[in-house]
Amino acid sequence: MTFKQFWHRLGSPKWFYQMSGPWQSAFAILAVLLLVTGMAWGLAFAPPDYQQGNSFRIIYVHVPAAILAQSVYVALGAAGVLLLVWRMKMAQLVLENLVGFGAWMTALALFSGAVWGKPTWGTWWVFDGRTTSTLVLLFLYFGLYALRRAIPAREAAGRACALLAVVGVINIPVIKYSVEWWTTLHQGATFKLTEAPAMPASMWAPLLVNVLGAYCLFAANLVAKLRTAILRQEQGAAWVREWVAGAGRP
Repeated sequence: MTFKQFWHRLGSPKWFYQMSGPWQSAFAILAVLLLVTGMAWGLAFAPPDYQQGNSFRIIYVHVPAAILAQSVYVALGAAGVLLLVWRMKMAQLVLENLVGFGAWMTALALFSGAVWGKPTWGTWWVFDGRTTSTLVLLFLYFGLYALRRAIPAREAAGRACALLAVVGVINIPVIKYSVEWWTTLHQGATFKLTEAPAMPASMWAPLLVNVLGAYCLFAANLVAKLRTAILRQEQGAAWVREWVAGAGRP
């Protein structure tokens, strides 16, 4: 199968549902294994930071949540482009089912950041570039959620949400580069493609495991929600009745 063929099939709810069952199980198992390993490693075996002591261990929750919060919104922006330009059915389903997960990850990033900030900065919150732009990201998620429910026509709601998702992507580089553009208490990026991590491997390795586990959790959650949404959307289609009745029973 060529990439072009795979891409076209990926936009088909029928093909996605029939092919994605093993994906959901695989991602869910990987997520559990990686997150349990990363959390146990980071919380119990990683050495304390020489300045922050054990309070730095919130990094094993905060960083994966913050990375996912931004990655989910980028995925929403990409889905928005696919819906506005190519009218892809799966893009509409992604826009309808991914907002909640992204909002929860953003809320977790803000909360864990506040818990980390109190012993490190001496305050729960500062209105600097990173924290403020992340708060804006949470409002964007709320806006997508509210917009979809405010417009009764599904197609019109989808286009409106797609447009907001695409426009809102401009906030992602603001979050990423805010620590470089403005004076801030927030530390720089933990991982960079062009530089080795500043912390020792015994501290960043479990963090990397947690980040990978978080992405697997994201993938498992997305596949599960899309499969449920496809059944709901296509419940009257002949292929659904045949699939449920036959060997492909979900």
